[in-house]
Order: sequence, then structure tokens, then C-alpha cells
Amino acid sequence: MGQKIVSLITGYAESHPDKAALIDADTDQVLSYRELDARTNQCARLFAREGLNFGDHIAVMTENIAEALIVVHAAHRCGLYVTPVNWHLTADEAAYVIRDCMAKWLVISPGVLAVAEEFGVEIDTGVSRWIIGEAGGGYQSLLPVLDSLPDDPLDEELQGAMMYYSSGTTGKPKGILRSLERSATDSEPDGLIQLMQGLYGFDGDTVYLCPAPIYHAAPLAWSMNVQRMGGTVILMQRFNEVQALQLIERYHINRAQFVPTMFVRMLKLPEEIRQQYDVSSLKAAIHAAAPCPVEVKKAMLSWWGPVVYEYYAGSEGGGFCAVGPEEWLEHPGTVGRAMTGVVHILDDEGNAIFAGEVGNVYFDGGADFEYHGDQEKTREAYNNKGWSTLGDMGYLDEEGYLYLTDRKSHMIISGGVNIYPQEAENVLSGHPAILDIAVIGVPNEEFGEEVKAVVQLIDTADASDKLGADIISYCVERLAKFKCPRSVDFVDELPRLPTGKLLKRQLRNRYWPDETLKKL
Repeated sequence: MGQKIVSLITGYAESHPDKAALIDADTDQVLSYRELDARTNQCARLFAREGLNFGDHIAVMTENIAEALIVVHAAHRCGLYVTPVNWHLTADEAAYVIRDCMAKWLVISPGVLAVAEEFGVEIDTGVSRWIIGEAGGGYQSLLPVLDSLPDDPLDEELQGAMMYYSSGTTGKPKGILRSLERSATDSEPDGLIQLMQGLYGFDGDTVYLCPAPIYHAAPLAWSMNVQRMGGTVILMQRFNEVQALQLIERYHINRAQFVPTMFVRMLKLPEEIRQQYDVSSLKAAIHAAAPCPVEVKKAMLSWWGPVVYEYYAGSEGGGFCAVGPEEWLEHPGTVGRAMTGVVHILDDEGNAIFAGEVGNVYFDGGADFEYHGDQEKTREAYNNKGWSTLGDMGYLDEEGYLYLTDRKSHMIISGGVNIYPQEAENVLSGHPAILDIAVIGVPNEEFGEEVKAVVQLIDTADASDKLGADIISYCVERLAKFKCPRSVDFVDELPRLPTGKLLKRQLRNRYWPDETLKKL
């Protein structure tokens, strides 16, 4: 192949072709490295045949299936941007992301066809539409077309990139866009791979459990990187606490990534069920995406031993903090010390503050990024020194360990999923009975937080359980269910300043226990 750099996937296909690159936990379907390499090559050739060029965008809206990883790997072998789309979104919400990311090519799975059929003119009619399954609803069947194409690599393989979506200043999601340099696939060491190897011991012998939706950044990126290291991914279609324990025992899983809600569900299992499964193969059970209650983490360490690791980062790539089990026990509640970037705690004027004092969390020295189509949000993410923030607040102790205390944006994190209240507020403001509305996160034992609507009615005499249920239904009809309130409280008046600013922190304080508020 001369000077051509061989893709890592191709290398493993040649060195151990029959090894499992992925096992579907629900169907036992095995995807070997030979098949992964061949399929990604065929898909890359389809992209080329479709006229996609370096730097073009595609969108993937699928459930947790092997073919989704094939499509993303293929895009990363021919220099494309990939946007994973949350299949829980409504048709309007998903169509917005697909349109905004400038996708020229869209692939879905059969389980989301009903939503995808509603896109209609909401996305460009020029978008090439494919389905991993039988053709229908304007979507061509992908797999038969791949079968007809050569399975050798393209003459030039170029590194692609992800374009994940985060919330915008108006509540609309915004794409996290990084520059894409014209470089050969796998020609540069991946920073995340280095962290996975150095911190958690990932290598070619890794058997990795992915229990979370791969439309999220970490489950997708970590699964792909396991395959770039020659390991095996065990992919769950949906998290189930008993099944997760069964899989750890059955496949001798040694690496896994969770969110705290999953820990809570496993801990709530009866003791006799929890002790029924052998989890001794685990070397690193990594968690992120949401704060983990101290008592929950202590219980997991007691059960699984010193294998529970934590990190704090964002899709933006501005910085990465991590903490191991032993050091966490010495600093309970911390999300760790900076592994990439340097953490700074600043007051609202941008001045550095002392250890132990709460302020805005900034990273210096991380990756550069911008929010696609939103210069204002991009500017807000950086200070005048070029340091970036995710909008979190916290403090550093004397040893440099970071503790998070609040989210400046009042974002709700429920079961590891980010929920932006303004989206529900915008919808509910249109309800005919509502005069004023606030959507906040309130405590939930299992999910950490749940969504609550606090409502000021036009006529306070109308307050009733029936109206509360109607308000929830009104939201669910217009917005993805996970973003909608699970409960409604009625108040005579919401706390606002004369300027009209809603005092959300004051409102939240009514619902959070004193022990929690002391940490905020």
C-alpha cells in the first residue's frame, strides 16, 4: 500500500479477523473485525458514490445497533462530520438538528421510522435518506446497497469528526463544531484513547459494556475507541440493571461506563439478586454525565471494590478532570483533578478566587470549539483570556481537586440526560390557563433530578390535579416526553425581580433539602 496509512480497523481485521468487535447483548449478534472493516469500507464507498466530500455532514438517528457504529466508523474513514440525533426527540426537534447540522445524508433504524416519516419538508428534500432495514417512508434500504459495493478501502482515507449538539441560548440545540484538518485516518494519536489507556487500562483485551444510548457523546466515542484498540464492545439496546450484571458475569466484562442513575437502580435490587452475579472481572467501572451522590458512590465501592472511577468533561472538549477510587475516598464528592487543561475558578468579574470559594469553572489549554451558527453562545463560552466554560460552578480544594456545586444555566440533569428548562417553558407559556411558568429540577431518588413545572395561573381558582395533568399532556404533545414536567405545582406568584428576571435559585430552594442546599 506504499505510504498509505492503514486504518486501525483494517489492521485488526488482518491480525485477528474473527475476533468480536461488537456483540449485541439482546440478540447475541456478533460483528467480527473482518466484518466491521468490510462493512465500513463499503459504507465509505457509498458515501463517495453519493457525492459526499471531505467536510460534508451526515446525521445518524438509530437505536443501539451494530450498524450505527459501522456508519459512523465509515464517515470517520472518509473525512465527514457525523451528528448523532436523539431518537427520543419529536419529529420537529429532530428535524431541526438534521437541518441545522447541514446533513446531506441521513440514516435511521426501523424503530424511529414513524418519527422520521414526519420530517417531510422540515428537512431539505435533497437529503439522501437511508434505513437499516426494509425500505419505506421515502427511505432506501442500506444493507442491500452495501452488499453490492467493493469492501476494500478507498484510495484516500481521511479522518472525520463528530458534531454533537448542546443547548443554545434560546433553548434550541447548538452543534459543537471543531475544525477538521485534512489528515489520514489514524495518522495522529487520539487524545481520548490516550486517556482511556493511561487512566483506565483500556487495550486490545478490553471487553467493554456500553449500557447507554449511543446518540450521546461518551457511549459512542468510547465504543468506537475500544474498537480502534482491538477490544470488544458489548452493546445493550437499553439499560436493565439485572441484565447488566448478567452480562458482566457472562462476558467477563472488564471495563464499563455508567451514569449514576444506573448505580441507583442496581443498588435497589434485593441483596440476594445483587450477590448472585460475579462482577470480579471488572477493572474499571467509569461514571460521568451527572453528579453522583456521595452515599451512592460509597455503596458501589463497597459492593464492587476499588474499581469505580469518575471523570468530568463536556462534548466541547475544553478540559477533562478525573478521579480514581482511592483518592475519591480521601476527597469524597470531588470530580477529580485536571488531566487535560488547567482548571480556574473565577468570580463573575473574571477574577481568580481562593481555594474553597465557589465560582465559575473555566478550563485553560483545552480544545478550541465553536457553537455552530451561534456566535453569541460561542463568545459566552470563552473569557478574555481564551479560557472556556461549560457554565458550571464549583471550587478547588488546596490539592487542586474540583468540586461542582451548581450549574449556572439551571440545566436539569435527570438520569445522566441534560434537560434545558426553557424548551418546556417556551411550550407551556402557550397554555391558555397559564399566566407565568417556571420549569426547574427537583430531587428524585433514582434519577438525581426530575422536571417540575411551577405555574402561576390566570385564575388561581382553577388550580386542580386535573389541570395539572392537562398541563403535562399539553407539553408531551409538543415536546419529547423526557423534557416535560413529571409534576405541576401551582403558586399565587412566581418570584421575579422588578426587571422581570425569574429568581430560579430561590424557587429551587423550596424543593431541595437543607443538606443539599449547603453544598450549592
